[in-house]
Amino acid sequence: MSRWEIRLAIAIVGLLAAPLVAHPAQAQNFNAAAEVSAATVLSSLPVKGRAPKTGYTRAQFGQTWADIDRNGCDTRNDMLKRDLTEIIFKVKTKNCVVLTGVLQDRYSGETIYFTRGNITSMEVQIDHVVALSNAWQTGAFKLTMAQRTAFANDPLNLFAVKGRLNSQKGDGDAATWLPPLKSFRCAYVAQQIAVKAKYSLWVTAPEKDAMVRILAACPRQALPQ
Repeated sequence: MSRWEIRLAIAIVGLLAAPLVAHPAQAQNFNAAAEVSAATVLSSLPVKGRAPKTGYTRAQFGQTWADIDRNGCDTRNDMLKRDLTEIIFKVKTKNCVVLTGVLQDRYSGETIYFTRGNITSMEVQIDHVVALSNAWQTGAFKLTMAQRTAFANDPLNLFAVKGRLNSQKGDGDAATWLPPLKSFRCAYVAQQIAVKAKYSLWVTAPEKDAMVRILAACPRQALPQ
């Protein structure tokens, strides 16, 4: 990589990190990075060890599934509406509460039929692409509560996925967990890089090695917008 490319990547990372606001719709403006590859941005991320998990709780990232964009729907239902098809909404919820729908799961390639319920809802879960605990240990402990709440509700960091795979992943990073659908791994790693760049988080050495290995098969993989 040339010095010019490295300087460009660092500048882009600065632009990505700048928003850090509590409004996800504003926070996901990535136009400046449209032509930058995930590999280039990865090369500019700091590499450090994981910080202690001391002080981490889910509450450090604000209310669970808050209505950050104030559209009347919580973030979970916003993501179900974005990622599912053939949706039926609960009546008198202004098309907010998803009762049923169909998910083409990114992580497995499977078709999953979602039905809202105490048990059935767990079949489809909303995954934090960069897990909250992972984020805490790679720099999010330094963020404000408003910034962490934005992180936890940012559509850039959220996928509706097969529930069992979300549970299997836990707080794993790319070094310890990757989607079983190999054709999605490049996009998945690029998504993690975009999130970490945007919120000024770092990567661990094993995590970066895993990302580099995945992106070697797709060097032109673009940073997601």
